[in-house]
Amino acid sequence: MSGTAGTAICLLRCDLRAHDNQVGAPRVSVGPAPLVGRVRRDSPASRPAALTARSVFLQVLHWAQHNADFVIPLYCFDPRHYLGTHCYRLPKTGPHRLRFLLESVRDLRETLKKKGSTLVVRKGKPEDVVCDLITQLGSVTAVVFHEEATQEELDVEKGLCQVCRQHGVKIQTFWGSTLYHRDDLPFRPIDRLPDVYTHFRKGLESGAKVRPTLRMADQLKPLAPGLEEGSIPTMEDFGQKDPVDDPRTAFPCSGGETQALMRLQYYFWDTNLVASYKETRNGLVGMDYSTKFAPWVLFELLWRDYFRFVALKYGRRIFSLRGLQSKDIPWKKDLQLFSCWQEGKTGVPFVDANMRELSATGFMSNRGRQNVASFLTKDLGLDWRMGAEWFEYLLVDYDVCSNYGNWLYSAGIGNDPRDNRKFNMIKQGLDYDGNGDYVRLWVPELQGIKGADIHTPWALSSAALSQAGVTLGETYPQPVVTAPEWSRHIHRRPGGSPHPRGRRGPAQRKDRGIDFYFSRKKDAC
Repeated sequence: MSGTAGTAICLLRCDLRAHDNQVGAPRVSVGPAPLVGRVRRDSPASRPAALTARSVFLQVLHWAQHNADFVIPLYCFDPRHYLGTHCYRLPKTGPHRLRFLLESVRDLRETLKKKGSTLVVRKGKPEDVVCDLITQLGSVTAVVFHEEATQEELDVEKGLCQVCRQHGVKIQTFWGSTLYHRDDLPFRPIDRLPDVYTHFRKGLESGAKVRPTLRMADQLKPLAPGLEEGSIPTMEDFGQKDPVDDPRTAFPCSGGETQALMRLQYYFWDTNLVASYKETRNGLVGMDYSTKFAPWVLFELLWRDYFRFVALKYGRRIFSLRGLQSKDIPWKKDLQLFSCWQEGKTGVPFVDANMRELSATGFMSNRGRQNVASFLTKDLGLDWRMGAEWFEYLLVDYDVCSNYGNWLYSAGIGNDPRDNRKFNMIKQGLDYDGNGDYVRLWVPELQGIKGADIHTPWALSSAALSQAGVTLGETYPQPVVTAPEWSRHIHRRPGGSPHPRGRRGPAQRKDRGIDFYFSRKKDAC
């Protein structure tokens, strides 16, 4: 321990946990502080501030423990995160993610209290809150935080650096939001990052290592004398109501590290479900078909890393209408079509089921996300940013780099090595929900339709619809669009060939895994 007197403020943003944190070399600025770090355009707390892949919180705390007498873990509820999105002014943070965030903040406070500290909580812009604390305490010698990848955090960090420069306070930063550290990539400078994920993955496998982890001290340094921890706000403080729990949800979990560790224990050791992950990950119904780690930490860590490094490479271009490939595509901005997609009233049952699940629970399977994104961009031809901003509002596990990276990918203007990739909604429904159980769960007005026919109600006879209690255009919408390629699958058995209607057997879903992404067959999607 250096014995340096003073107080260190540990500003937490997207790192509300204490476990599994890698050791990283800090970036230091002493006295007048230049701008540090790389940051993202989108709001840090508008995505799940619960857990990131290799959270930097412990790095920040570890440094403060060794360089200050008093340590202030600080989380700010930034009012900018609860305003409108950049392009279409949709709400930035919806009720599902807000509740998850509040639960995460409460959980971390309890964890820190067991270590002799606590989490200081304030409402306000981080740069303003930090300025007030520096003035109030008179003993702050350092402000410590982690670096991010896109623009809005750049603005926050710029403000923090200005405040610290004015008060002669040191800025100390770390990189810790990826499994592989930025400085350990075999692609340096970042301009050399491959534009195809497979090349990125192979490069890491042959030339990079994951850094070791840190462990939290048994006893943490106390807060500065006289500093109050502050109350944790409620949903009502943000003008939102606590969302109603839906018994159909595939994600009945709460925010916070404690819940995350319980899920980890259950999935890996209590049930060994991880052994069958490859075979079940494209499921749609229930808790156990996939890890459900995403709101705490995205399971496909390399994909998550990749999109974060793509954001570092391309900067603001990941938010550009023309995307990374600078393509001029005549995107539509039809708000009526967009509303049908938002509300799950497109008349395409597989799309509608996924969109209704998202609205009701804040969760959607990876399979569903790919399909509804393809439908919005390729079948409806709508501006991909409309979908990206709607996901930002609703997803519990929203992550700015992964969200925008995936939407660019779906829109055909990102890192997809294959041109004009398009999902066939009917084929996808038959492949992954062959008997229609998932659609039946979320689109109850179609429950009377038996088997796989539920995926194409417009193709049924009037008599069949009447028997099922369905009136298209009244009890369920006519499809807002029908793609010509869908017709090849309307009379197909799930997982089989076309056959007369009414003689379908049970679903025979076969996991396609990574083969799906690299299939060269014309009908792969």
